[in-house]
This record gives sequence, structure tokens and C-alpha cells, in this order.
Amino acid sequence: MEWVKIFADETEACNRLMPDKPQLAIIHGRRICIVRHNKQFYAVQDKCTHNGESLSKGMVNHLGEIICPWHNYCFDLQTGRELASRSADLITYPVKADATGFYVGIY
Repeated sequence: MEWVKIFADETEACNRLMPDKPQLAIIHGRRICIVRHNKQFYAVQDKCTHNGESLSKGMVNHLGEIICPWHNYCFDLQTGRELASRSADLITYPVKADATGFYVGIY
């Protein structure tokens, strides 16, 4: 796995990522949706497995689920699981912050 630095530190990540507002990041050519929810950070593939819409255009509910803007498919941010088992699960990416920066793990 390669850790890719996307912010200088966790403070910058908090300033740039609004709570429950998905944001697109393109890392090594991959579209990844980054989310801050309940003081935690998550990274999942940006493409909905149902019909391919960008999840960064969607929303996050109070349960920590990212909701596709097209057909309202819900995916757990932590596991990537599609909650009604109607579609494949999302790829999830690990996120970490330390004294050197804020990173997303790419494999």
C-alpha cells in the first residue's frame, strides 16, 4: 500500500472538508470520495456500484451512510457495504493523519 499525502495535516483536512459533505479527490488517477463524519474521516470509491454516478455529488446521513444522488443507494462509509444488498459494495481506502500530514492509503 502507498500512503498518499492529500493535506498538510489534520487541521487542514478539517478546514477543507465540511462535515457530511462528500468531496472528490483524484489520487493517482482514481476518483475517491473523502468524507468527514462525526469527527472521523473516510475514503471510498467515488463511483456508485449501482449505476456509476459520482458519490461526491451525494450526501451523508446521520447514520454515516453515503447516499447516491441518482437512485438513493446507501453505502456504509466505514465498510463500503451497500445496505440493502442490491449492489456491490464500495472499495474503501484507509485514512491516517500524523505529524507529517494527512494521508489516504492506495493499494
